Amino acid sequence: MIARQITIHEDLASTAHAIAARLITSITDAIAARGVAHIVVTGGTLGIASLVALAQNPARTSVNWSQVHFWWGDERFVDSGSADRNMLQAEPLFAALDELGLDRGTVHAMGASDQYDSAEQAAAAYTQLLAQEAPEGSASPVFDVLMLGMGPDSHVASLFPNHTRSDELGAIAVHDSPKPPPHRVTLTMGTINTAREVWLVVAGADKAPALAAASHEINEAAVPASAVHGTEATRWIVDRAASTLL
Repeated sequence: MIARQITIHEDLASTAHAIAARLITSITDAIAARGVAHIVVTGGTLGIASLVALAQNPARTSVNWSQVHFWWGDERFVDSGSADRNMLQAEPLFAALDELGLDRGTVHAMGASDQYDSAEQAAAAYTQLLAQEAPEGSASPVFDVLMLGMGPDSHVASLFPNHTRSDELGAIAVHDSPKPPPHRVTLTMGTINTAREVWLVVAGADKAPALAAASHEINEAAVPASAVHGTEATRWIVDRAASTLL
């Protein structure tokens, strides 16, 4: 497995800005190498702060945003207008990039409860969308960067302890999320681990025990964060408070 690269920043704000700067570089490199970039973004406090920092970074103007696809690692299966939606929380980023050539057709939101009758239908639709953008013979695009937050229980995306399924690909429905709301759509562990680079982005002292547990051994069932990895790089980008037990 690819060795983890751990980068520690002073606080949440500096971590968010560092993630944004690194993401711009990664997107630029992907476009230069392949003509397109596929990026999976994440919600949560640090995830959304990173997207806000990206919208404010002066280097954003150097990117051809029409060549960037944005995907989500997970989403709450609630009404499309709900403040719980990661997509709604990230709207300031996409609005800022509209002026720089972003094609909203390449911002791939997961389905909401006012669009689909069930989380299963939304997951099936997202799985189909992933396949449409995938190279021949694959179930999803080769993501250049896949960002994940982590909960105090070590969950990533909406893959909670003892709720993960690494043998599935695409997106799946979750109905018994220990953290509300209970109904969600998430990428599977198997799909997450096909990304070129997986970034685990974590901030806060309440995350320190889970981050330490993830560093000790790979145990997907008990500590989902321990099992995520990229095919070319696995980066943990964390703040000092989250890193105290490493």
